[in-house]
Amino acid sequence: MLATGGTIAGAQSSAPGGRYRSGVFSIRSLIAAAPGIESLARLEAAHVASIGSQDMGEAVWRALARRAQSALDDPAVTGVVVTHGTDTMEETAYFLNLVVRSPKPVVLVGAMRPATAMSADGPMNLYNAVATAAHPDAAGRGVLVVANDEIHFAREVAKTNTTQVGTFKSTHRGLAGLVSSARIHFYGAPVRRHTMASAFAIPGRGALPRVDILYAHAGMGRELIDAAVGAGARGLVIAGVGNGNLGSHARAAAAAAAGAGVAVVRSSRTGGGIVERNVEMDDDRLGFIAADELNPQKARVLLMLGLTRTRDPLRLQEMFYTY
Repeated sequence: MLATGGTIAGAQSSAPGGRYRSGVFSIRSLIAAAPGIESLARLEAAHVASIGSQDMGEAVWRALARRAQSALDDPAVTGVVVTHGTDTMEETAYFLNLVVRSPKPVVLVGAMRPATAMSADGPMNLYNAVATAAHPDAAGRGVLVVANDEIHFAREVAKTNTTQVGTFKSTHRGLAGLVSSARIHFYGAPVRRHTMASAFAIPGRGALPRVDILYAHAGMGRELIDAAVGAGARGLVIAGVGNGNLGSHARAAAAAAAGAGVAVVRSSRTGGGIVERNVEMDDDRLGFIAADELNPQKARVLLMLGLTRTRDPLRLQEMFYTY
């Protein structure tokens, strides 16, 4: 079990729904708050970070991936559970899904309510996460996210609500399974490459290529795109309107960036659907990349890793169809 902090380890003021601090409680405290959890597996716990996941970044991603890989390489270890804040859990999960090399399960888990809150959801989520990681049928499914009695694939899951415990949804390809008080029901297998079949590896010490996300809107000009390129972005993900669309001024700026060697990915701000290539925009002519099913935040993760291997838009496009 690897702890990174988050609301699941948070402590709030005495008032219900009041302010709270993330990452206050130790992983051992969280284990103690889930009666019976140690009957599911022999647990070893360590802290990687104690942060709210809004502060998650490359340095913690690298440290977490290395610790997870080291544990998974141990023949005595069946799987890894990572406690994590919910805000960026989907990005961390997808990053690990692309760089960790093991058929053994990695399960991320968090909570929407702090550990001290009325009806805290963390203990049951953690109990079910350990049960999932310990289950023999969890192997080979890539990185998973467990919350609210549901099991999600890392590639598919997204946070969709600011406060509700049922915030995580897998809108494109559905759930990986269900888990109720450690009773596991797995559904289909993931359809895209991950973990053992991934061409990516845990990044070294150097920073990953900078990729910025820009949110499209009515009347969008070129200023934000030009500013991101001027600040050193090697890649841009546009959270476009509708099917990844941009107005004429923003499109011209994005095309100029692509012509200068900046990778430009069209995703969508809608929260669902597929961004198709060469439908409403001539991606071949403009030099753009279509995000396919990936939302902007996951498109950024894949593009950061993809740019460590190539800057060719067509090769990057193939990665979006592969992962």
